Amino acid sequence: MKTTPEIADVLTERYQAPPHDLEALLQSPEDSLGHVYACFIKLAGLQTIETENAIDSDTHYVEYRWQQTHDIWHIITGFDTSEIGEICLQAFYLAQFQLPLSSLLIANALISVTLWQPEMLNVMLSAIAQGWQMGKTDRPLIAQKWEENWKRPVSLWRTELNVQPVGA
Repeated sequence: MKTTPEIADVLTERYQAPPHDLEALLQSPEDSLGHVYACFIKLAGLQTIETENAIDSDTHYVEYRWQQTHDIWHIITGFDTSEIGEICLQAFYLAQFQLPLSSLLIANALISVTLWQPEMLNVMLSAIAQGWQMGKTDRPLIAQKWEENWKRPVSLWRTELNVQPVGA
């Protein structure tokens, strides 16, 4: 990760965003990342992730940041929260910053589908390939300070990051 300048910079800085205030974000323009994110979280009945623990290593920082921004990545990539959508996002993570957990989740999904839903194997493999390819061609999402630009339209974020979202 440190070989990519954008990622190296954010690792050095260990940027920590203020808590995600969903009520305030709902007041943002409807096409903005903040508004779309707040609606996504509320509609799904999810909660934002904040940390009270010290972030004392690059590993802890990356774990904190990908957990905190996971749902933003769904919005930017267009991957839904179905099992297939989550595996697409895990493949995307793996291509972008080699998150070890992603490898395990993908392997588990492949084993599970092979044993219990073999008719879904081609769908699963296509999803993994799609997430991987997007992750390799898009700019690094882990390096983004989303919270500093909540009012920026989702479409502009995607353009700047070279993301061609699923279904677009």
